[in-house]
Amino acid sequence: MNRRALLSLIGGASLLTVAARAQQKPMPVIGLLSGTSPGAYVPFVAAFHQGLGDTGYVEGQNVAIHYGWAEGHHERLPALAAELVGRKVDLIPAVGGDVSALAAKRATSTIPIVFANGADPIADGLVASLSRPGGNVTGATFIAAELAAKRLELLSELVPQAEVIALLVNPNNPNTERIIRDSQEAARAKGVQLAILKAGTEGEIDAAFAALGQLHAGALVIGGDAVFANQRTQLLSLTSRYAVPTIFDFVEFAAAGGLISYGASIAAAFRQAGTYAGRILKGEKPADLPVTQPTTFELVINLKTAKALGLTVPPSLLARADEVIE
Repeated sequence: MNRRALLSLIGGASLLTVAARAQQKPMPVIGLLSGTSPGAYVPFVAAFHQGLGDTGYVEGQNVAIHYGWAEGHHERLPALAAELVGRKVDLIPAVGGDVSALAAKRATSTIPIVFANGADPIADGLVASLSRPGGNVTGATFIAAELAAKRLELLSELVPQAEVIALLVNPNNPNTERIIRDSQEAARAKGVQLAILKAGTEGEIDAAFAALGQLHAGALVIGGDAVFANQRTQLLSLTSRYAVPTIFDFVEFAAAGGLISYGASIAAAFRQAGTYAGRILKGEKPADLPVTQPTTFELVINLKTAKALGLTVPPSLLARADEVIE
């Protein structure tokens, strides 16, 4: 082969390479938005990655992920959401509280949004219905706010001597009034007084626990909120320091030393959100993907913590527990 023919062949091959590269789709980019901090949500983000992996997407290989963490400062969410929209991401997973999903929805009506939170997405205005979400939003809910009354009932059964039960809520949560209303009804039915404590920051949480003695509260219900999930270590430390029997919303609390928890799996909701994210990246529309809800709720009791608090767990409650930590 002469030099001119060889150069012609190389040149033709180069043109084919350029054309092939031009036809390759760029790596899709996800912009994860959360009102929490990354440290507290490591296992849940891992579950999201598992869901993505179920659809064939692996971060760094065929999908890129930008992370926007509000670190518990919900006022930062609008700016973080706007930044992700400005990056022209292909999809926004909005996790760590309904405030994240609401901020994302206000920022864009075209970029697909997948949420994983414990609120009512219809009441919040995120979707038109669970079966047919419509618009650009869908996701998975683990139903946290709706279980406040059930948690108070369980705690009253575990600590029957408590005449006053405190409820810790975040005043910045859109579902707070509903949590208070449902808990008040449950308290009346159980014949106990309900004391409301409001906290949305680390310092306010400390102050709320310091007020327990003045309220003569014999037990405490932690209202479902992303801020409280983010402050898991602080809450567990305070419940131990003040020796107050406390019920939490998720198994992670009881597994880490909390007395009792009742709720659905956050990790399962995050994995479902990851699966939906992958399906949307493959071409499905959020409007056609129904919002998923949990079908089971776990009651977990930590007997070691109960013993440290001098509590005897009723056999009837132990019999209903899905897991007993000894």
